[in-house]
Amino acid sequence: MNEILVLYYSHRGSVAALAEEVAAGVEQVAGMAARVRTVPRISTNCEAVEPAIPGNGPPYAELRDLRECVGLALGSPTRFGNMAAPLKYFLDGTGSVWHSGELAGKPACVFSSTGSLHGGQEATLLSMMIPLLHHGMLMVGLPYTEADLLTTSSGGTPYGATHVSGADGDPTLSPHEQRLARALGRRLAETAARLA
Repeated sequence: MNEILVLYYSHRGSVAALAEEVAAGVEQVAGMAARVRTVPRISTNCEAVEPAIPGNGPPYAELRDLRECVGLALGSPTRFGNMAAPLKYFLDGTGSVWHSGELAGKPACVFSSTGSLHGGQEATLLSMMIPLLHHGMLMVGLPYTEADLLTTSSGGTPYGATHVSGADGDPTLSPHEQRLARALGRRLAETAARLA
């Protein structure tokens, strides 16, 4: 069984909800399984602020998760048009994987959530692609052949799956957002299967 790493950071649950749908899409492809991982919060203080093992949810990601995957789905909430610091911190520590070229040629996709409709989703998705392109990964997006991309009034872009949580941070995905996140996971897994 080949595994797609679904790696994300979620602050209020919206990105975690997207990750579940992306993982469900991955699992729709024969011979593919989703390996779901997260990253811990970080602090501006120079001390650990999270336990070594999370109290609930998926385990924290390790570099071996990147090395062992055949594809990567990367998710983060939007922070002023950029990925959240915990995910950036993890990616900043992947120099040894970059040096060995272990991600080169593997497919990847990105997903994000914002509190407002124009909250920087596309800028965040594009910023998340930059380190993946440096790793030599092949980016997979959502084509307009996905009918929901043409009719959604909430999340969803050609750059990746998104969610609009609103001012209250509601992690409940709209039906369009659910289907687009699943389509992205399925598309990533199908691409990885073809490359394998």
